[in-house]
Amino acid sequence: MSVEQTNVVDFIATCPNSNKVWLVITDHLEWTGDDQPDKLHMLILQEKINAYLGFIESGEIYQSYPKAAGRDIAIQVVRKYPMNSEAEAFAEKIRSALRKYNIGFESRVSEDVPLE
Repeated sequence: MSVEQTNVVDFIATCPNSNKVWLVITDHLEWTGDDQPDKLHMLILQEKINAYLGFIESGEIYQSYPKAAGRDIAIQVVRKYPMNSEAEAFAEKIRSALRKYNIGFESRVSEDVPLE
């Protein structure tokens, strides 16, 4: 699953040390610094987040993942590549918009774990 599959929830997880459930988006697309590819990347990410909002607001999250009941909900984007300044500004707009729905937001670069 990936950010490009906008109609699919990539992963759902709970944190044992908090009252939070994470809806995770995996983002393998690069932030190029070129206007057109980055705008397309933002559009794809926005579509994916809108789908996640629909998943939450419809209550489907509680049918698909009953452990979410009574927990705080947050969306986390796990990225392969660092963001440029335009992408960071975009992420801040997302964070602000989701706050209105009492949904947390985090975006981070994936830390690869070496295989043994």
